[in-house]
Amino acid sequence: MQEAITLAKQAEIEGEVPVGALVTFEGKVIGRGYNQMIQNSDPTSHAEIIALREAALHLNNYRLVNCNLYVTLEPCLMCVGASVHARIQRLIYGADDPKSGAVKSHQELLNSSMLNHKFEVNSGVMREEVSKQISNFFKKKRIKN
Repeated sequence: MQEAITLAKQAEIEGEVPVGALVTFEGKVIGRGYNQMIQNSDPTSHAEIIALREAALHLNNYRLVNCNLYVTLEPCLMCVGASVHARIQRLIYGADDPKSGAVKSHQELLNSSMLNHKFEVNSGVMREEVSKQISNFFKKKRIKN
């Protein structure tokens, strides 16, 4: 999770909401990402999507079976959907996102009987550090505006 936090710091430096993600396979990082929606003018450039894409290229397979996704903030609907399609094994995230979290905070997408794949979820990993990082980002942003 510490590496995901470092990636989130890079997003913040670049003026993006500080979210970082990485994908591991057999204990090795095979995909990294941080939010880049503004700079890419792409609403799908979430940290998780970028990390999943890089991991899929690394494995030369769109299925990321036996892979874990680490992300600083609870994933949104799009990112949970992509994780389901990728067939990740486990999601590990830091802070809950009451505004758009689709794992447990706002929606509980993984409880849907319509899904053909489910994965293990571990939340609250380094929650305080992640929450502080995001809160500080938005405090600074409000002061500037």
